Amino acid sequence: MIDVEVFGAETLQVELSPTEVIRLCARTAARVGIEDGHVAVEFVDAARIAGLNAEHRARATPTDVLSFPIDGVDPTPGGGAPRELGDIVICPEHTIDLREAVVHGMLHLLGMDHETDRGEMLELQRELLLELTR
Repeated sequence: MIDVEVFGAETLQVELSPTEVIRLCARTAARVGIEDGHVAVEFVDAARIAGLNAEHRARATPTDVLSFPIDGVDPTPGGGAPRELGDIVICPEHTIDLREAVVHGMLHLLGMDHETDRGEMLELQRELLLELTR
């Protein structure tokens, strides 16, 4: 089971329910064969995401979504604690589509990278969003 914690949605009055965030994360993970793990999704303001972007990507500007993988997608040794997939940070004021940002961030946590692949991540993202909006 994918365990998802959602932070900041109420404070920033995000128009995407925590239930929907959980569903998007779980369905994205399932699509690439990951059935268990923990994910934290935090909605933040522009100043916070700009600080994180500067600290981790040397870009001192706000962005829509950042992902911070932790354990990766390989099962944890010994079958003990669930793997920690990582954190997704989303800035609603710099995001056109919050659902897309959640799926995009989740795909990055699952090891995909549109900056190095040949379009596979963004194609899967498009497919998932079509499936998830039916």
